[in-house]
Amino acid sequence: MSLYDIVVADARAPRDGRFIEKLGNYNPNTHPATILLKEASALEWLRQGAQPTDTVRTILSSHGVLLKKHLQLGVDKGAITQETADKKMETWQQDKEKQLAKKDTKTTAEHTATSPPTERQAISVAQQETVSQAEKNLTTTTPVPETASQPDPQQATPATPARSLDNESVQKV
Repeated sequence: MSLYDIVVADARAPRDGRFIEKLGNYNPNTHPATILLKEASALEWLRQGAQPTDTVRTILSSHGVLLKKHLQLGVDKGAITQETADKKMETWQQDKEKQLAKKDTKTTAEHTATSPPTERQAISVAQQETVSQAEKNLTTTTPVPETASQPDPQQATPATPARSLDNESVQKV
């Protein structure tokens, strides 16, 4: 089972070696993936020049940390005001929530429509079909005379003796 830590590490450090700060973790085994992230710390490290890996960049982007960094740089340069940056960030968060809600309802609808029946449901359907077939057979059968249902001992076929293989009957190839 994979569970990944999101950390700040020196580029010269080995992959599983020392790290400076743990920013969160990422579990891709759940649906949807579980991501715990210290967004304020991540933003601060990005502002100091940290370079995220591709996967971490995607995670930061999906949580709005990269947009927040971009807007904050605009505020620092005087291109936009803090109020405008906050409003843009709030608008983005609302749009993101709408997209996730829409995706969740679509995924749920597709899952229920295309999911195969569970084993219990399949057995239940098979049992219902068997019962309904048996009910049909009961209503359509005619009574059988008593003499026909009992076997006649004189007409019984004798059992054939089983043949045994011995060395003489087996041909060598």
